[in-house]
Amino acid sequence: MKFVNDAFDRFAKKTPISVMVRATIENVLSTQRLDAIFDENAEQQYVGDLLFSTVADIMGQVVCQIHPSVNAAYIDRRDEIGVTVKAVYDKLKGIETSVSRALVRDTATRMQAIIKQTGGLQQPLLAGYRTKIVDGNHLRRTDRRIGELRKLNAAPLPGKSLVVFDPQYRLALDVLPCEDGHAQERSLLPELLETVEADDMWMADRNFCTVAFLFGIGKRHGKFIIRQHGSLPFTLKGRRKRVGETETGTVYEQAMEVSDEDGNTRVYRRITVKLNEPTRDGDTEIHLVTNLPKRVGAIHIADLYRDRWQIETAFQEVAENLEGEIQTLGYPKAALFGFCMALVTYNLLSVVRAAVHAVHGAAAAQELSTYYVSLEVASTAVGMSVILEGEFWRDKYRGLTPTQMAAELKQLARHIRLSKFKKGKWTPKKKPKQKMNKKGRGHKSTLRILEQSRKQTHKAA
Repeated sequence: MKFVNDAFDRFAKKTPISVMVRATIENVLSTQRLDAIFDENAEQQYVGDLLFSTVADIMGQVVCQIHPSVNAAYIDRRDEIGVTVKAVYDKLKGIETSVSRALVRDTATRMQAIIKQTGGLQQPLLAGYRTKIVDGNHLRRTDRRIGELRKLNAAPLPGKSLVVFDPQYRLALDVLPCEDGHAQERSLLPELLETVEADDMWMADRNFCTVAFLFGIGKRHGKFIIRQHGSLPFTLKGRRKRVGETETGTVYEQAMEVSDEDGNTRVYRRITVKLNEPTRDGDTEIHLVTNLPKRVGAIHIADLYRDRWQIETAFQEVAENLEGEIQTLGYPKAALFGFCMALVTYNLLSVVRAAVHAVHGAAAAQELSTYYVSLEVASTAVGMSVILEGEFWRDKYRGLTPTQMAAELKQLARHIRLSKFKKGKWTPKKKPKQKMNKKGRGHKSTLRILEQSRKQTHKAA
């Protein structure tokens, strides 16, 4: 036992982030809890000889790039799993979207409680409201490994999803997976509306600007800032008033009346930003529709909308640092489950970031590189699992409350050498890269080129 404790202490001091992630996994994603999520939400798929928790663990190792593929992760645990790799793939392709969604929602709730106890939260974007940013994510094309796809000269799309992001906690709170890669995002809005609560403040781009969605949020006593879509039926009221300036342009405000097909009307505020520079789509103005009260000024609303980029940054970090869109998983349910596991993993890293925030400050958390954090987790996971087996982690972390977990994570965060995980600063290149003609060129000795350069420098001096 002393050897195990000594080994843990060494990992805690040398690779504290890996320990923090593994501890949070055991507390939030225990096998018992994962299998309970499956039992509570699966409608058609049954447990069988392969537990959902085992499949989730395999997928998690692929998402974290500990193993390069599902097959490689399976081989590593083949004797323990006790079923064929075909059984694993069959299980994956049958995981219902309701299970994938419940996985994200349940674990996000638990991680939110831990983050709250660390104290490492961002300031709310708008006091008195829970800000929720929603955006769509289209899964990239997959390989044509499925028999029905092999004859098609087309890129198969395994699905899409709507993701709800909480910028204060840096968590993906909810996801609405859709197996139809060609379905419109708007087809998922009725289901999304069911999640709206009083004092929510929703932000979204113009694809979400429908009469039903706007009216539905208001009916549920929520608020919104949504970019106006050209198809929204409205009538402007009064004259447009110039309010002031922001970093991006001049801000105007005007009342607008919106009507539905039954003749019901609502009056909203339309905030217009006349841009200093056009958008990449060539727009010189953007119009925001909001039902926020007058005490929230138009300039403040325009600035708030700029924070919508946080969900796009989260998508980018998932795409660049995690294997959330696995090209070999062609079946929609399997592909969507992989993406949901990537969101869960992103949330795990947000728990780490919150602990860093609490111990080292907001600036340190902001500078924490997702790439370097993910790299450390992937590079140490196998060795740590060999020395510290599952039973050790279960006994140490599974039964801890959010308050106890927060204390443990903050203690571990004190050992982090922040310079090792600091984001690299991007600076523009001073000179454009010289284009080379690759046709018909010869070879040169690097040594002779360097010697010639030194001689020229010596002569010039």
